[in-house]
Amino acid sequence: MKHLTRQFRSFDGSVRLLMVQQFTINTAFYMLMPYLAVHLADGLGMAAWAVGLVLGVRNFSQQGMFLLGGTLADRLGCKRMIVAGCVLRTAGFGLLGFVQTLPALIVASAMTGFAGALFNPAVRAYLAREAGGRRVEAFALFNVFYQVGMLVGPLIGLALIALDFRAVCTVAALLFLGLTVVQIRALPDRRDAEPARAGVRGVLADWRTVVANRPFLLFSAAMIGSYVLSFQIYLALPLQAHRAAPGSGDGVTTVLFAVSAGVAAAGQLRITAWARDRWSPQRAIVYGIALMGGSFTPLLLAGTPPLGDGLIPRTVALAPLLLAAGLLALGTALVYPFEMDTVVSLSGGRLVATHYGLYNTVSGLGITLGNLAIGAVWDASADQPRLPWLALSAVGACCAAAVAALVRTGRLGAPELRPARVALRVADRQAPP
Repeated sequence: MKHLTRQFRSFDGSVRLLMVQQFTINTAFYMLMPYLAVHLADGLGMAAWAVGLVLGVRNFSQQGMFLLGGTLADRLGCKRMIVAGCVLRTAGFGLLGFVQTLPALIVASAMTGFAGALFNPAVRAYLAREAGGRRVEAFALFNVFYQVGMLVGPLIGLALIALDFRAVCTVAALLFLGLTVVQIRALPDRRDAEPARAGVRGVLADWRTVVANRPFLLFSAAMIGSYVLSFQIYLALPLQAHRAAPGSGDGVTTVLFAVSAGVAAAGQLRITAWARDRWSPQRAIVYGIALMGGSFTPLLLAGTPPLGDGLIPRTVALAPLLLAAGLLALGTALVYPFEMDTVVSLSGGRLVATHYGLYNTVSGLGITLGNLAIGAVWDASADQPRLPWLALSAVGACCAAAVAALVRTGRLGAPELRPARVALRVADRQAPP
């Protein structure tokens, strides 16, 4: 904790504010979203297709609009998009608790999704700019706040939902409202020079610039597999929890999320510092993805052992699942800060938010297609329980090999990234105790 506090204080006020903001965003989001489907189905009596539609609209309005959100941040300023996103999510979360018709719920869901598309690329671009030579360290600390919010949010939501779902939505909306006020008053308005061309033609020119960045596109495509793997904490691992522990799968899933968030929150800074001292940023990404793919090996070896009776037999039976969740979180923590830094480096410092926007859009599309494939494999694995883990291990191996090939051919611009790594170490030595 002392190390975390010291690292936090070593950054300037705007960077610290962005980290606290991300903690608040995740706390508010995860106190509401895990319980939304149950509210729609049980509380409002909606059909399953309608529940899926509402949730799908939220996902599409966020993943599909990241590029637009990043472009707006580059053209209008990151602060404006951060504030606009917080305002929009305040309204969206408030509506979710008080409207009951399908059209109104779709509008509210779209608002919450588009809000994320506005502030996510802007926050990362702003953080990258303010952190300067300490980008990797800043993104590592940023992920700690991200994961802690993800861990705390569902616990608060669980307590509030005992009162009423509206209470959950109201508190979540108030958190975003408070965050909006703080951002308006305290976040400096850092803006680059005015874009060379305004209007639709200027936006299209920006998009052409990003799409013409071949190394960036290759990196984005190569990293798709890593996002499919990291998403399995929401898909394959919970499914395995229910398969391995019938009747108590929800409780096991909660433990999985706690393990995942706990590993990242407790170990992120040490993992990043350890890797930075030994490997180049690109090599750390390759090894991290390899670890993510290898995290499913315990399940591949164990299959689905009988649960048994008693605490010790149950713990032994669930150990491969918990170990897989921990290793997946460890690999993700290793990859994330170097991955975010690489996106900035490949952008050349130009149109950073737009690059982040397209990167998130590509990864979001990859997650959707990847989950469809993993879901199909899961459905076919009733008699072959090891099949999903074999498929995910193969995804990790292919993804790591693809990034390694880019590193080997020099397409990730390794020479340009090395000075940033040196600057990081100098900044570390000059940071106040």
